[in-house]
Amino acid sequence: MRKILNFKRLSLLLVVCILCVIISCSHRPQPVSVIFDTDMGPDYDDVGALAVLHALADNGEAKILATVSSNMYANAVPCIEVINTYFKRPGIPLGAPRKGPNIIDPRFGENYWPEVLPANYPHTVKSSADAPDAVEVYRRILSHQPDTSVNIITVGFLTNLAALLQSSPDQFSDLDGKALVKKKVRRLISMAGSFPQGREFNVYADSVASVTVFNEWPTPVLLSGFQIGRDILTGLRLVATDVQNSPVKDAFSLCLKLDVNGRCSWDQTAVLVGVRGPQNYFATVKGRMIVLPNGDNTWLDDPNGPHEHLVWKMPKEQLSLLIEDLMMHQP
Repeated sequence: MRKILNFKRLSLLLVVCILCVIISCSHRPQPVSVIFDTDMGPDYDDVGALAVLHALADNGEAKILATVSSNMYANAVPCIEVINTYFKRPGIPLGAPRKGPNIIDPRFGENYWPEVLPANYPHTVKSSADAPDAVEVYRRILSHQPDTSVNIITVGFLTNLAALLQSSPDQFSDLDGKALVKKKVRRLISMAGSFPQGREFNVYADSVASVTVFNEWPTPVLLSGFQIGRDILTGLRLVATDVQNSPVKDAFSLCLKLDVNGRCSWDQTAVLVGVRGPQNYFATVKGRMIVLPNGDNTWLDDPNGPHEHLVWKMPKEQLSLLIEDLMMHQP
C-alpha cells in the first residue's frame, strides 16, 4: 500500500513538473526575427553591432535571418561572414548591393581591420562581388516569413532598402517591393539622422536612397540618431580581456589605438532597440524625418508621424556597460 501511495505521489509530482515546463515555455517571448543590413568597412562599430546581435541570438532573444552589406567594398561581406562564423552561424544568408557607395576608412593604413580579419579568420566568400544580390536575399527571406514578423535593422547606407522598395515581382513573391515590405516587415530600425537637424553619414552617403526610404517606407520606423551613439563609448573593457583569437576583439584592438577613450556605439544602439525595443533604455519622440537631396535632414514633431527617434532615459554610463557586456559575449 505504501509503495502504491509513493508511486501516486511521484506520478503527481511528475505531472506538476511537466505542467510547469509547459507554462514556462508558453510565456517565454519568441525571438525577434531580424535582417541585419550594415555598411561594414568605414567604421568598426558595425563589428560591435553584429557581435551584440549574435549575443542576443545566443540568449534566445533574436533569430538572425540574413546579414547583408550596403557597402560595395570588397571585404565588407567577407568580414560579415568572419563574424558570423566566429559565433557559430556560418550558414546565415549573405548579400551585397549591385550598385551604390564603395567606402573605406583611410585612417588605419596597413592595419585596416577589414583587411586583417579575412586574412586571419575562416570564411568562404572571397569578395562582396561574389555574394548574392542583397535585394534578392531580402525578397527570398521576406517571402517565407509570417506577416508583420520581421525587424529590419540597418546600420549603414539605405541603398539596399531603396532598391527593395523599387523591386518588381519575381520568383519569390508576386508582390512588388513596397507591398512585400508592408506585408512582412514589422518595423525598420535605422541608425540614421541627426536630431533635431543635421547631416549624418549613413544618410548622406547615399542621399538618393535615403530620400526614397524615408519618404516611402510603409511600416513604422525607429531611428537611433547620431547624438545617441556618440555619447556611448565602448571597447576598452573588450580589448582588456584575455580572450584570444576573437575577430571582434582584434578589430577594436587595432582601432582603439586611435580612439583612445573608446569608440562611439552608434550601430550597437540600433541593434539593442531593434531586438529588445526602446522602452527600457530610451524614450522616443514621434514625427517625421525629412531628408533633403544633399543628405541633410530635419525633423518635424507629429504624434501621428510615421517615424520616431530615440531620446535619453537610461544614464549613458549604464548603457555603455550594458552594450559592452553584450559585445564581450563569447560563442
